[in-house]
Amino acid sequence: MTTTFPEITPATTAAVDTAITSRRSLRAFLPTPVPRETVQAILQVASRAPSGTNTQPWQVHVLTGASLARLSNAIRAAYDDPAVRATHTEEYAYYPTQWQSPFIDRRRKVGWDLYTLLGIAKTDKQRMHEQHARNYAFFDAPVGLIFTIDRVLQQGSWLDYGMFLQNIMVAARGRGLDTCPQAAFTQFHRIISAELRLPAEQMVVCGMALGHADPAAVENTLVTEREPVAGFTTFHD
Repeated sequence: MTTTFPEITPATTAAVDTAITSRRSLRAFLPTPVPRETVQAILQVASRAPSGTNTQPWQVHVLTGASLARLSNAIRAAYDDPAVRATHTEEYAYYPTQWQSPFIDRRRKVGWDLYTLLGIAKTDKQRMHEQHARNYAFFDAPVGLIFTIDRVLQQGSWLDYGMFLQNIMVAARGRGLDTCPQAAFTQFHRIISAELRLPAEQMVVCGMALGHADPAAVENTLVTEREPVAGFTTFHD
């Protein structure tokens, strides 16, 4: 039995490369709706992500309209109250507990590059607070995605999950849409679980904004740097 694979041409290679390299984490979206059929098509394409023994560890919750607003408002209320916010902690460690170079340098640079674009001074804690709070409105995107995983699954499934998330972002770019993956939601996993009525065995992985980028938003001009291949690759001949 012969397996037939689709032909890959220079045009298809260029289209894939463009979708990957034009992907950025955008932080301002237009209210333009995204049809459910488009979201379904993106998720269908993304589901071709590889996973160990085809476990497919991903679960996706798509929020629009009133459901998105309810979740955003509930999290924002907790975020704005310091005493309440202190009772909410991440369920898993996304970032290291002790930072070191070059990772802390890259983190600081992207943060200050963004704040510089927005005119936020290092001492302006209130504007920093407001900017971070925009995460919980999915940066005004019309579609918010919340991703969950079964607690029984281990580290390998989380690696698989990353490939699924990347597929979503690339498939969205291929359709002229943009995204912002958001770890900020993990702090408020208890609110998310209550709002979405998640079963106890499901834990929140992250959120993601999906929609049409606002071309007039200055924050969307931010382009982060990448190391050259020689900076992270060793060829063993």
